[in-house]
Amino acid sequence: MHRFFDKVITKMRLIKAKYYLIPAAICLFGILAAGYYFFLTDFSAQEDVKYVYIDDDDSFDSVCYKLKPIASLTGMTGFSVMARHTDYPNHLRTGRYAIEPNMGTFNVLRRLKNGQQEPVQLVIPESRTMDRLAAQLSRKLMLDSAEIAHALLDSEYCAHLGYDTATIACLFVPNTYEVYWNTTLERLMERMQKEHDKFWDGARTAKATETGLTENEICTLASIIDEETANQQEKPMVAGMYLNRLRQNMPLQADPTIKFAMKRFELKRIYRGMLDFDSPWNTYRNTGLPPGPIKIASVQGIDAVLNHVEHDYLYMCANEDFSGTHRFAVTYKEHQENAARYAKALNERGIK
Repeated sequence: MHRFFDKVITKMRLIKAKYYLIPAAICLFGILAAGYYFFLTDFSAQEDVKYVYIDDDDSFDSVCYKLKPIASLTGMTGFSVMARHTDYPNHLRTGRYAIEPNMGTFNVLRRLKNGQQEPVQLVIPESRTMDRLAAQLSRKLMLDSAEIAHALLDSEYCAHLGYDTATIACLFVPNTYEVYWNTTLERLMERMQKEHDKFWDGARTAKATETGLTENEICTLASIIDEETANQQEKPMVAGMYLNRLRQNMPLQADPTIKFAMKRFELKRIYRGMLDFDSPWNTYRNTGLPPGPIKIASVQGIDAVLNHVEHDYLYMCANEDFSGTHRFAVTYKEHQENAARYAKALNERGIK
């Protein structure tokens, strides 16, 4: 009899356990389904990659504000819930983050929380002045343009890098570099120094020695050549002419240095009255090279100096056909004839 009752009680317990197990299973299934729906489905509602920029001033609320235009409603809800349960709001990390179309909400949060950034393609342009360079760099980096400009125009900071405020442009080699958006100024300058040293390592250093000029002097001359002509094939000829002048201790008499000295880059014509402008960059008043580049020299300009053409020309004048090329001359008389033709062409076109 006792066995019978034991069996009945055991069976009742099993029935009772099943009675509670089924709702529990349904509840668990619901939780898992909701978790998958909110946390593992695609976060983005966009069809292509979008980027979120998180800086030092951001709070969790502002990060959510930046994510909302990208996210689906469920993705944003899931992100907000998970973020608060992982303490992400108290551990924001600056950077540029890629949000891909097929990325789940959990992976988006993990990417932001771990600081898994997407680098930017930073172009170092051939800027004429350091404040212009600063403005262009700040458009691609988290750095403020005023911070960059202040550093590049500060004599102590430039000396720390091995330059002065006149030659700091020599540090930069125009190219495209992969860097992180939130890089510091110090790290950026370290990268630029590394790229500079790589650029000058080997053949270029040997050729620089042959010219008798330092790297900074080559960049300075190259910057003038860049402003004299956009014709890449002609640059080695122009370089040879300026080197001839330097060897004979003749003033370079380069019109672009007048524009730089006066900070009037829009000038299309240089008049005689401008040639007396008092500035160390005025190569009509001063012999030799100016104190530093008049822009960040191009790679083509630098290589034109290093691979200059040896010839006897001492003068050059823009071609009157406005082709962007020049007429070269050995004698001053021949140069005056070329200059007269060019002046006449300017007058006929009304260029002042």
